[in-house]
Amino acid sequence: MRRFVFLFLLGVLAFSPLTTAQNVPLFTEDFPPEEFNARREAIYDAIGPDAIALLQGAPSPRGYTRFRQTNEFYYLTGVEAPHALVVLDGSTRSASIYLPHRHERREAGEGKMLSAEDAAFMRDELGFADTYGPELLAEHLVRFTRRGMTVFTPFSPAEGLAESRDLGLRVNADIASDPWDGRPSREANFIDLLETRFTGIVLADLTPALDALRLIKSERELALIRKATRLSGLSLMEAMRSTVPGIKEQELDAVARFIYHRHGAQGDAYYALVATGTNAFFPHYHKGKSTLKDGELILMDYAPDVGYYMSDVTRMWPVNGRFNRTQRELYGFYLACYSAILKHIRPNATPAQIRRDAVVDMEAALAAATFSQPNHRAAAAAFVDSYRAASQGENGRLGHWVGMATHDVGDYYGPLKPGMVFTIEPALRVPEEMIYIRLEDLIIITETGAEIVSDFVPMDIPGVERLMEESGLLQDSAKELDAALMQN
Repeated sequence: MRRFVFLFLLGVLAFSPLTTAQNVPLFTEDFPPEEFNARREAIYDAIGPDAIALLQGAPSPRGYTRFRQTNEFYYLTGVEAPHALVVLDGSTRSASIYLPHRHERREAGEGKMLSAEDAAFMRDELGFADTYGPELLAEHLVRFTRRGMTVFTPFSPAEGLAESRDLGLRVNADIASDPWDGRPSREANFIDLLETRFTGIVLADLTPALDALRLIKSERELALIRKATRLSGLSLMEAMRSTVPGIKEQELDAVARFIYHRHGAQGDAYYALVATGTNAFFPHYHKGKSTLKDGELILMDYAPDVGYYMSDVTRMWPVNGRFNRTQRELYGFYLACYSAILKHIRPNATPAQIRRDAVVDMEAALAAATFSQPNHRAAAAAFVDSYRAASQGENGRLGHWVGMATHDVGDYYGPLKPGMVFTIEPALRVPEEMIYIRLEDLIIITETGAEIVSDFVPMDIPGVERLMEESGLLQDSAKELDAALMQN
């Protein structure tokens, strides 16, 4: 009888709406609710009192993968629940969130999830005026449209796991051009549903307002970007230590993933670009199947997703641990030019001004450089010429923005401002030999200068070679496992 009572009580607790997984918060601990509230206040200012903003969150994931909210929805709410929607009312400057109803059997298997039944928590802890089930959204939208209010919603593709907008646009274009598919994007379908169900609805694109907000990062955002950069740099350093001829590219990918997940990353910012030899000539090569050979250079470009914030760092090094003569010439020249760009990055300067300043130093580096092959000098001169040409106009960028996406949003070409985050990644190519040299660092503009967050990762020739003399995690940890696998 006691055993029956125990099992009965256990079953009741399993399906109790208060049951939650141990030490798992219902809301992010990376930001307080006040920061999300402030972001919503900025949206109210952007859309005005005669409009609402309407966003849909990410759907349930396919397969056994962890749910990850879209960047846009997370940025304004911090809520990580599938099939959520939010309405930001410009007239009352208040937010209402729409969540699926509690699914007790699913919670019994996976733990507590935010639902429409958590209205008190959503109001008292997170600052949402109202919480509803999704079935009420249509009724509420009718009221807004009858009042003639404009409905702002993002027209651009939502960013998900390891996804930037440029990739989202490419995927949508591929599907649209497939004669055996042709489905509309989720955003296009959402817009079509709104126009079909609500006669006379006036829609506007929320994307520009969101992009402008995301361009300047808060201190808490910068802290997450710094952590992602730290993890990226540490993984690159461990990959350098672990590099020896004969291993596969994917093995260095594995080393980095261990470091990321060991220290709290929720996934990849993008797939690992580990490219040995001529594979590096293809900037987004990511197959990971080639064997590292003595005498080659290897490029590694990889970073984690830490609390919805990314980094982007690249290094190159010799597979055998020593730069040969030709590699020293080309890499050394490139590094001098690359360092010249970093030196001139500063707040209140435009990218064009920084480029023009850097070109002076790059020309001096070219004049001082020695090359054993004429075509290498020609490639170096072409590299400087291309950078000089890019510095002539006032528009343009030094690299790409980084934030919630690796290729982050923001159409901006003016002077650099504190809180902006970007990378530089100029590439030197020798096409006839398929030689490609590129470095990349994460840069935060501050009030007084430029913080090169990833500069602790060696890129000078002596520093790289010294690091590669150290014992690597791959070799230290793999010996016993490899031996056990050989026995089976």
